[in-house]
Amino acid sequence: MEPQSVINDLVIRFGNVNGTGSASANEMFAKSIFRMGIPVTPKNIFPSNIQGLPTWYEVRVNGDGYLGRRAGIDVMVGVNPQSLRRDIDSVRPGGYFIYDSSKKLHAEFIRDDINYIGIPMISLAMQYFEVPRQQQLFKNIIYVGAVATLINVDIETVKQVIAEQFAKKPKLIDPNYLALDLGINYVKENYKYPLDVHVQKTDKVGDSIMIDGNTACALGAIYAGATVMAWYPITPSTSVAKAFETYAKKLRKDEEGKNKFAFVQAEDELAAIGMVIGATWNGARAFTATSGAGVSLMNEFIGLSYFAEIPVVLINVQRGGPSTGMPTRTQQADLISSAYASHGDTKHVLLFPSNPSECFDLTLTAFDLADRLGCFVDF
Repeated sequence: MEPQSVINDLVIRFGNVNGTGSASANEMFAKSIFRMGIPVTPKNIFPSNIQGLPTWYEVRVNGDGYLGRRAGIDVMVGVNPQSLRRDIDSVRPGGYFIYDSSKKLHAEFIRDDINYIGIPMISLAMQYFEVPRQQQLFKNIIYVGAVATLINVDIETVKQVIAEQFAKKPKLIDPNYLALDLGINYVKENYKYPLDVHVQKTDKVGDSIMIDGNTACALGAIYAGATVMAWYPITPSTSVAKAFETYAKKLRKDEEGKNKFAFVQAEDELAAIGMVIGATWNGARAFTATSGAGVSLMNEFIGLSYFAEIPVVLINVQRGGPSTGMPTRTQQADLISSAYASHGDTKHVLLFPSNPSECFDLTLTAFDLADRLGCFVDF
């Protein structure tokens, strides 16, 4: 019996090696599906190290807008030998496991209840690209082309996303197109496509944009009128600062093109919040972003802002603790410490966004509450 087709309701997971350039390729894949009018939620699952250990990127696709994670992987792209056993076990019965067939898959990894699709990714990359680093990077684009073809992603949309991604490095566009075509053509020549689980163009996203929570916070700060950000790098909040700087350079300029904002990387978290308090005291809307360990260091200055009634906004992108904790693992670990931060009788306003839209909206709310109440606001 032929399997029944499932359209716009699937989970695709990529199993990669951290630090191999897979993140941008996977993001372009998710963005391409979103551009087809289909609601998607991508999620990075990565370790607390710079590179080397397994990392995953999971894309939930659902035409009805149900975007929470669910059990059972429909399409698993496994290109990391370290996590191969785990990746194969995660595939639901009847699902698909896509792997690099440049080397034969060992018999211990064979399951009778799933489908295997081999793509000689690194062999194709080595055949067409000479530099080893390029071979690794374009291997990622090869599997993007293969998976896109297998699940019916519009190829012209993928190419448009690639062109946008490398708009400032146009010399990289054609090599990426070549790698994409390698994956596309291999599937067309060797497999039946599309799979029984695939996507189809629709119009379920309207005028929505695809954005992560940290970037939405930064954009919200711009719209809230923030002109000063002082910060110290700490994962996983650093991208708030990077996004604020990017948007401020575009949107915080006068008629002569001069910057109308201050963006300061302080020497530590104490200096960062001290600068924010000083900027606010002088009339600017200012904020900082940190994580749990940074909040701990900021406690005394938080108390100063509370008792001096100086508005301060702090974006706390929480991570697991205690102490320095696990930088790449998120956790609601700072609720009590944030609510009563500083010594003495302090109680602070906390806001809790649950999605990127609320990250944007509540950033505006945070600045307004801080000014109206003359207090420290943490979210």
